[in-house]
Amino acid sequence: MALVANRRSVMNLFSSATCPQSHRVRVVLAEKGIAVEITDVDSSENPEDLLDLNPYNTVPTLVDRELVLYDPRAIMEYLDERFPHPPLMPVDPVSRARPRLALYRIEQDWYSLVPALESKGEKTSSKARKQLRDSLTASAEVFAAKPFFLSDEFSLVDASVIPILWRMKRYRVELPRQAKPVLDYAESMFARESVLASLSEAEREMRE
Repeated sequence: MALVANRRSVMNLFSSATCPQSHRVRVVLAEKGIAVEITDVDSSENPEDLLDLNPYNTVPTLVDRELVLYDPRAIMEYLDERFPHPPLMPVDPVSRARPRLALYRIEQDWYSLVPALESKGEKTSSKARKQLRDSLTASAEVFAAKPFFLSDEFSLVDASVIPILWRMKRYRVELPRQAKPVLDYAESMFARESVLASLSEAEREMRE
């Protein structure tokens, strides 16, 4: 898989076709039109060179010449700073602090549930589904407040929210009527060109 754009790049992204953490990085790459070589990694058999690059042997891992990054939020912020147009974070420190805090909360409240959501144990996955459903429903007013998540412009926060919402069917999370703003936001984001361009084949199949 390759995201092809009009910018030359020697970057390589080790990415899983089903991993939401990898997906959020691919959304940023597509939103900015960054050309990158993508190495698809099967979680059951990671390539040896990934272990040489990343002591945790995890995806996503971004290699940009001599630089190796393997924390998704660090990768996203690096891409935003190295390729500043379009900007996906505010410029001034106070304004940047708010989306950074939102990214932290998304990580803690939603991404932390992913292992349980993908668990084969029904008791474990059922508990996580309820937590995610309740948390998203409680956030409905936030989704309704602005065109994008906490912002008037697409940001790194949206790039992080989208992979979770894209997987709701896979995770068997059904939102109640009072969560309609979440569903409206999701449909709006899913129609975005960059989001469609970011998808792996396996991710496309999640919503078929």
